[in-house]
Amino acid sequence: MGFPTSVKDHPIVQQAVHRLNDLGDPRFGQTLVRCLDDTLARTIRPMPDGTAFVVTGDIPAMWLRDSSTQMMPYLAILQDNTALHDLLLAVLHRQFQQIARNPYANAFNAEPSGQAHDTSDLCEDPWVWEEKYEVDSLAFPLLLAHRFWAATGRTDHIPGTLRTARTVISLWRTEQDHERLSTYRFRRQDGPPSDTLQCAGRGTPVTRTGMTWSGFRPSDDACLYGYNIPANLCAAAALDGAAELAHHVRDMELAEDAAQLAAELRAATMRHGTVHYPEFGLMYAYEVDGNGNTLLMDDANMPGLLSLPLVANIPATDAVYLATRRFALSPANPTWHRGTAAEGIGSPHTPDEHIWPIAIAVQGLTSNDSTEQITALKTLISTDAGTGQMHESFHKDDPSRFTRPWFSWANAMYAELALDIAGLGTRPLWALHR
Repeated sequence: MGFPTSVKDHPIVQQAVHRLNDLGDPRFGQTLVRCLDDTLARTIRPMPDGTAFVVTGDIPAMWLRDSSTQMMPYLAILQDNTALHDLLLAVLHRQFQQIARNPYANAFNAEPSGQAHDTSDLCEDPWVWEEKYEVDSLAFPLLLAHRFWAATGRTDHIPGTLRTARTVISLWRTEQDHERLSTYRFRRQDGPPSDTLQCAGRGTPVTRTGMTWSGFRPSDDACLYGYNIPANLCAAAALDGAAELAHHVRDMELAEDAAQLAAELRAATMRHGTVHYPEFGLMYAYEVDGNGNTLLMDDANMPGLLSLPLVANIPATDAVYLATRRFALSPANPTWHRGTAAEGIGSPHTPDEHIWPIAIAVQGLTSNDSTEQITALKTLISTDAGTGQMHESFHKDDPSRFTRPWFSWANAMYAELALDIAGLGTRPLWALHR
């Protein structure tokens, strides 16, 4: 199967480049084309069964979350482009296969090669690269499937989407009562504490709240407390989309089940996952356990608190979100850094005082202030260390000190921001339920 390897001549991409050139720096448009084409040319592997395997960059595995975000910018340019339609469908069908194989896994191999991030893991499935259970790994393919339908009107992927939704709903309901019902365990013998789960692989104790439990964060670091707030809100949004697709094909039982679980997650999050912060007011915590323990921070990885308007059907004008945003973009957030090169959110997953380009792009994408958006774009260009691509993170004072030279998710987020600034992005697809 031949998938596209370049979109540089696509009319919408060319229009975006022209509009970005009007901002006075040709690197804006050049980097947009480079990021879009790099994903197509270097990360996509056509498979014999007609699906597509997508590496995340310099790691030879396919992450459910990363592969979804890598595809998101192309939703803006799907019109009259059958080859891109076929690519996104192939990625979705691969994701559906992977979730059916092991819904607790976050990353997979292209073949049953037995390759793994660490062979000391409990999982022995040769198809699985890593079995770190992350709520968002199940949410993102459902988000992509719904947005693909919204962008194209195509329905040939809906049966697979709804089969996957049933699997996901069953697992998320199990993990609403993690202590009593879950059989999931994750232990890793070597490495830092963030790479394994405490309590013999069960994770730190939680009390049932109505939220669904997650072993790991979108950063692939272990949750300190088992209820990750942005992941639960992202899950609710994924269920919104599944409910709409189910309703579209008149599967009313599934539509009602998805809508009910989404309502449960949102209600529990508001009840147990918000705090009154003296400086900012009512805002979201990052993690809680239902036992009174609360973690106040944000993480650059999506879904994070800053990214809620992009992934959780929460308006950027929502009062609780705005309070949370003020916290996340301030010194009160322990992962926020300000340096001579940039300011922004980092992650405990990377070295201290490192800022993530993903978070800078998210800051622009969740802002309605054109000055803030363009500042974010300029910051991304000025901190790429002359490589023309986005990295995982860079030091706040020295962008030449960066992690991961090839990180396709970060490239996708640059493309999302650049297209949005050009007025040609995917923002309408994020706002379908508002």
